[in-house]
Amino acid sequence: MSADSLEERAIAARRRAYVPYSGYRVGAALETQDGRVFDGCNVENASYSVTCCAERVALFSAVAAGARGFRRLVVSAGGRTPYPCGACRQALSELAPDDLPITVVTDSGERHEFTLGELLPKPFRMESGRS
Repeated sequence: MSADSLEERAIAARRRAYVPYSGYRVGAALETQDGRVFDGCNVENASYSVTCCAERVALFSAVAAGARGFRRLVVSAGGRTPYPCGACRQALSELAPDDLPITVVTDSGERHEFTLGELLPKPFRMESGRS
């Protein structure tokens, strides 16, 4: 999928966000090595600890569908640069390579590109118990 198409998917996912408390919509599109794309949007809850970010929704949807190899991630949010939060970075580090390209985009057209390893240089890892 082209980078522009992946960005369009992230923007479309953002429109589906459920954000009655913050009003801060985020969308994500995660492309697998085999070309499938999984979208995610943030889903808030009155009990904030059970809120789930767009990046993790996309990642967990991909894993639930059997995907394990990831090619790139695009994250979109309104006027702010939507850097993935620490929880999303850690969740991604469990299943995606350190060199996973992550592009963050805003409505104003700003684009910032990083790798997962740049955003989370020292992830927590548990070597035993992986399946």
